Amino acid sequence: MTTFLLWLLLLLLCWPIALLALVLYPFVWLLLLPFRLLGFAVEGAFGLIRGLFLLPGRILRGA
Repeated sequence: MTTFLLWLLLLLLCWPIALLALVLYPFVWLLLLPFRLLGFAVEGAFGLIRGLFLLPGRILRGA
């Protein structure tokens, strides 16, 4: 909701920039999508490595 209100404020103050932002937003989202997917993959790999390092402690603890 806050983002929408800020966009409306920008529309009132400088409408060409607001319309440009509205048009370019989907393209920027598509451009950043591979980086988001890469972030999920890296987070999963780090989670796997963390799990492997913590496994001996969990086994010795009995949990």
